[in-house]
Amino acid sequence: MLQSAVLAIAGLGLAPLATADNLVEGQHYEKLPEPIETQAGEGQVEVTEVFWYGCPHCYNLEEPLNAWVAEQSDDVAFNRMPATMGGDWNTHAVMFYAAEELGIREEAHADIFHAIHEEGQRLNNADSIARFLSQYDVSEEEVRQALDAFGVKSQVNKAHARMRTMRLMGVPALVVDGRYLVTPSSAGSLENMPQVAGALVERVRQERED
Repeated sequence: MLQSAVLAIAGLGLAPLATADNLVEGQHYEKLPEPIETQAGEGQVEVTEVFWYGCPHCYNLEEPLNAWVAEQSDDVAFNRMPATMGGDWNTHAVMFYAAEELGIREEAHADIFHAIHEEGQRLNNADSIARFLSQYDVSEEEVRQALDAFGVKSQVNKAHARMRTMRLMGVPALVVDGRYLVTPSSAGSLENMPQVAGALVERVRQERED
């Protein structure tokens, strides 16, 4: 199975900057084999980041992606989805949705990446996750309950089902409108991924106007 390092190596070369008019399937993006149901509101275009907290390339994507998201208009619905490929990937997916269940996900998200990649914390078991998340005005017991909550397990199962439908082979990835896939290799670099996603958003807008 291809994973993040393979995609990043493939994406070392810079692709020409994409616009809605010059996007080329197979060069700037791929179509998913089967569209996935989106969760965006009426009139919005969904952009989903698929990531793993343990992936250094996902960590490096955070800064350019967050800057891009901050510039988007209200018709762009951005969300994150943790990848589920077994082992620590699944544990981190549970952590993501547990933090969401506790109402601290947005506050903790960047700190989790920093703890793993800058501080060497693995955060791959209930004890370490409970200790870490307890700094956000929740108790370790509340964290443990969230990690084992039915709603959290359900969210992880939904993410896994979406992963299977997407047939993703690695992360990071951006999925636009449930149909278009942007990877480091298709975009030419991590930094280009948001720009290509933005061009696809514009394409979707144009499609809806036709």
